[in-house]
Amino acid sequence: MDLIRHLQCFVAVAEERHFGRAAELLGMAQPPLSQRIQRLERELGVRLFERTSRQVTITAAGTVLLEEARLLLARADALAATARRIRDGESGLLRAALPPDLAGEAIAAILAAFRQHHPGVELELHELSTAEQLARFASRELDVGLVRHPCDLAGLELGPVLRRELGVLLPREAPAAGLDEVPLAALTGYGLVLFPRAEAPALHDDVLNTCARGGYTPAAVRQGRGPSFVRGLVLSANAVAFAPRDTGSAGAEGPHDIVWRPLAGSPLAWRHSVAWPQGRGDAAVGAFTEATTRALWNTAAVTADVPARPLHLRPAAEYWL
Repeated sequence: MDLIRHLQCFVAVAEERHFGRAAELLGMAQPPLSQRIQRLERELGVRLFERTSRQVTITAAGTVLLEEARLLLARADALAATARRIRDGESGLLRAALPPDLAGEAIAAILAAFRQHHPGVELELHELSTAEQLARFASRELDVGLVRHPCDLAGLELGPVLRRELGVLLPREAPAAGLDEVPLAALTGYGLVLFPRAEAPALHDDVLNTCARGGYTPAAVRQGRGPSFVRGLVLSANAVAFAPRDTGSAGAEGPHDIVWRPLAGSPLAWRHSVAWPQGRGDAAVGAFTEATTRALWNTAAVTADVPARPLHLRPAAEYWL
């Protein structure tokens, strides 16, 4: 039995006190309405109405049950409305991820913008590398995340691709520190501090290949993720690291020991975009994409490989091949 529909019929007849008017209100014929009321009475085991040729009178049992029926219908309407908001991304849970090296200012801007526009959505934010995000997308444990290119985009859609030019962090006493722009070849003899290859294998290899084409083969490649750890290795291990300007020389080790210099010819850049599984681009995903894109635009000195405004949600293949 379709209990909700039967209760709607019961309430309509009780309020109209007339089967004909109730049937018209419900958009149905009178005989099916009478049949629904009779079936509901059988299911409940009580008589809801006294019927005569002239009038319909609700029984004492019907009067008691009427308020319960109204409450159930109200809860059903609320349930349906909540389901619609979840479907449209206006409430519920959004599982999102950002990379470990994103600046705190950008993270704060993303959270503030998202909460402002979607206060009804619970944002479950994770710190994950690109490889970790791709694995969670595959296992359906992640709804949206900020990935770094190149990576495997099969089954994903993307927001705008944003480019962050990379410079080099090097000890202040290094000869190349006196240059306005540093050619890659000028880093010969230094090791390189780079994120672990497992986090983004294609990007890791792309960085090393670009260095080789530019005349720089690192004396050693050391793994580092956190800014403080990376700067420590630069200071103590005869090494350099690539970083955007906004993560340049400031840090716990002091701004006077390490300098940031742009690379001649801008051969290296991080390319980011928000990604989500195909078909999952609802309002909450769109809001997270918009908040993240604008936060990077405003705080991370990015340029657009694909125009960032207006925001268009497209299949991944349209942004990156």
